[in-house]
Amino acid sequence: MAASEDTEARIAAMNAALAAAARKPDARLQAFLQALANEELKQADAQLLIVSDSGTAIDALSGKPVPKLPASLDDIPVNNRLRGELDQALAALKLFSGTAKERLAAAQALQQDASEQRLPLLDQALTQEPDAAVRSELQLARAAVLSGSPEVGKRLLAAKQLGTSDSPATLLLLNQRLEEESDPAVKSALQVSLRKLQATLAWGERLGALFSGLSLGSILLLVALGLAITYGLMGVINMAHGELMMIGAYATYLVHLAFRQWLPPSWFDAYLLVALPVAFLSAAAVGALMERLVLRWLYGRPLESLLATWGLSLVLMQSVRSLFGAQNVGVENPAWMSGAWQVLPNLSLPYNRLLILLFAGLVFGGMSLLIKRTRLGLFVRGVTQNRPMASCMGVNTARIDTYAFALGSGIAGLAGCALSQVGNVGPDLGQSYIVDAFMVVVLGGVGQLAGTVYAALGLGLLNKLLEGFVGAVLAKIAVLVFIIIFIQKRPQGIFAMKGRAVEA
Repeated sequence: MAASEDTEARIAAMNAALAAAARKPDARLQAFLQALANEELKQADAQLLIVSDSGTAIDALSGKPVPKLPASLDDIPVNNRLRGELDQALAALKLFSGTAKERLAAAQALQQDASEQRLPLLDQALTQEPDAAVRSELQLARAAVLSGSPEVGKRLLAAKQLGTSDSPATLLLLNQRLEEESDPAVKSALQVSLRKLQATLAWGERLGALFSGLSLGSILLLVALGLAITYGLMGVINMAHGELMMIGAYATYLVHLAFRQWLPPSWFDAYLLVALPVAFLSAAAVGALMERLVLRWLYGRPLESLLATWGLSLVLMQSVRSLFGAQNVGVENPAWMSGAWQVLPNLSLPYNRLLILLFAGLVFGGMSLLIKRTRLGLFVRGVTQNRPMASCMGVNTARIDTYAFALGSGIAGLAGCALSQVGNVGPDLGQSYIVDAFMVVVLGGVGQLAGTVYAALGLGLLNKLLEGFVGAVLAKIAVLVFIIIFIQKRPQGIFAMKGRAVEA
């Protein structure tokens, strides 16, 4: 493997060593192959040494340490062909060592590009593997090897066995073998296995589309909940709602930076728990200032409030650009939000999306309790339904307006905090969601929190399901056309507001 200049001879030597390892495992072989792959194998006269980055060396054949490096060391070249064979050989050797998870990964790697020369190793691994999942993958790896055999009987047996797989990688292998196969019987078996595997994977694709729709719906719900108060209950067309989300996202970014730079690394995973109230309070404070300084003079004048909030959105975006720059900034996920839950071989659910789905439900539940069960919620409902009567009953309507607008703004800040965990944070963050948020509120019914939930989840699911058939752009257009037609037929939305104020 080291001395020859002929690549085929080196590969043949490697396969001979692997065949010997199948009969009698030798730990030195794995270390030798790993050093050759990492280009740590050096030659000094007739001696082969494994030299690490730190300068220490061991004899590659005996495994004994070498106290003093020779004066001259020659590199042993590794070309791309040999590197690919080395990767396969190392994967094969891992079938006999490590944890069940490592052996499973090695068996799956051998399914990709295994040769018939690996059969002795696979057979040896099958005889001594105790884990059922690893055994199943080893059998599929063996079938993948035999599917390229020159013998028709072996290829036919392999074609039938590959149909029991549920891996997307096997789908590619079956398509490749189907194009290369000339025997009618084997070709028919490959087609049967291909259809069976496609039917198995179809469930993962359907569930993936469903989860993507729910994930998008949960984000739309978070974005629209704050708007359901400022627009749905107060009647203010707040075009700066997206920028309030942006403020919540940047507040999360600042907390993220503070934990990263000033606190111990072990505390970093808790930064999001601090960022949530900071994002809420930051956006709520900006919203309260907007209401007290500008919007309180524009109630009952929707066009003027629209223009004023649009101007405020431009001011907020430019302020953020001046403070943080025009480039997007990244917010790192905590460790407990990283990774994914592997439900099926072709379906993994990211933890950050799952937690945002749960978070949206918690925010909606908390907001519903606040509006329906608390004194502040009673005052908000009273002021929005009949302002003169609430004032006559002693309610400070100006203060309630500020509280309500700050509450809606704070929920927008929470939405920004959640969005920072699934994408970059930038000055234009809110512009991507403001139109969708208004569509959700109008479709659900102005002033109806339950309608907001149905509209957000419904639009998310409809959008993702249509994307699978017509693409992202046409799906957006189709959803918009649907909303226009729906509002034409039912202007009050999914849930109509009830009461004497509406009847009047």
